[in-house]
Amino acid sequence: MFKLYPPIKANRTLWLQVDPLHEIYVEESGNPQGLPVLFVHGGPGAGCEDKHRSYFDPNLYRIILFDQRGAGKSKPHASLERNTTMDLVADMERIRTEFGIDQWVLFGGSWGSTLSLVYAETHPERVLGLILRGIFLCRPSEIRWFYQDGCNRLFPDYWQDFVAPIPDNERNDLLHAHYRRLTGDDEVARMRSAEAWSVWEGRTATLLPKKEVVDYFSDPHVALSLARIEAHYFVNDIFLKPDQILADAYKLKNIPGVLVHGRYDVVCPIENAWDLHKAWPEAQLEIVPDAGHSASEPGIVNALIQATRDMHFRLTQA
Repeated sequence: MFKLYPPIKANRTLWLQVDPLHEIYVEESGNPQGLPVLFVHGGPGAGCEDKHRSYFDPNLYRIILFDQRGAGKSKPHASLERNTTMDLVADMERIRTEFGIDQWVLFGGSWGSTLSLVYAETHPERVLGLILRGIFLCRPSEIRWFYQDGCNRLFPDYWQDFVAPIPDNERNDLLHAHYRRLTGDDEVARMRSAEAWSVWEGRTATLLPKKEVVDYFSDPHVALSLARIEAHYFVNDIFLKPDQILADAYKLKNIPGVLVHGRYDVVCPIENAWDLHKAWPEAQLEIVPDAGHSASEPGIVNALIQATRDMHFRLTQA
């Protein structure tokens, strides 16, 4: 079974001014002459971690990581202003031109799969391949499943902490109730909602409890940007037309793709990957039988490393 490659440091880091307000953090590691790959993190709002470099053989790949608007090291932190899906797509194009890259592979999980798909459907000529994990199409049914009615039946003990900041008379619409607090002026209410929101996601992300995952989602810096930006995107239907990703999936026909999904993913149920695979049958679907949603689970890591190895071979031996 494949494991993550040993830790490496970034060769280059910068903050890229993408508009008058936002500076996004970008870094490069690995082989400067290698196959370019862009790591697209989840959330939206989660940010990157050092370990994200380790999904790629640093001898073979030129590895680009970036923190999306408001996330991670990008500035201003947790900002919702001028923060939409197409803003992020434009930022990715800005990174590509800044680094002098003509075409690249996109590697994204959860919301990272969403954003990678939108980018690829917008700029298919720039995408050499897609490696996607924990497919998230951001449909209303998916949001309702995780934040209102569905996943709560599997985790009633965790759910009580998610709903705790919300009075009974507002619990018929938890997304908007949390959003009001996350965007309100009461700092205590904002942080209480952010923690409840983010910890709910961290607790449900793995098949078996994993303290390091929950600890990451519990970090106040991560929790605030994750909760605020996710709620911002979800109340606005991710700023796309209904079912836009599946409707435009025909544009991916000539792009090599691998879809990795845990059988017991409750954050983004496997139905999402199945529906995308039906719309994009050319993509390879890998169902990991003993995993949930998190990219850190052994079976998911194994499938993703295999995918990066296979993608490099396919693209360089053609």
